[in-house]
Amino acid sequence: MSIVNMLRNKPLLMIIGVCALWANASAAGTPVIEIRIKDHLFFPETVQIPVNTKVKLMVINEDATPEEFESYELNREKVIPGNHKAVIFVGPLPPGEYPFFGEFYPKTAQGKVVVKP
Repeated sequence: MSIVNMLRNKPLLMIIGVCALWANASAAGTPVIEIRIKDHLFFPETVQIPVNTKVKLMVINEDATPEEFESYELNREKVIPGNHKAVIFVGPLPPGEYPFFGEFYPKTAQGKVVVKP
């Protein structure tokens, strides 16, 4: 693209630039919390997040078998294949406790998100 064309398209370039900056700022500001699945258990079993804050849960399945992260209260469900990881965004949430469990091993794979001010 020539400089003349770039100058003609300056408003479009500015919009694209602002959108790119906004996307980077949004991603950079999102806290990341790791949850590991090992031996059909969640580690840590309880995670705490701040009130009214969007967070990224990085769920890492260290087992060879798949597990499904499920929470009725968080309205989330995601299958994580064995030896893989998945991202699950939650929030912003009001104060409270939000249980989650592993659909494939519900007796052992249990945890909760605790939201506090």
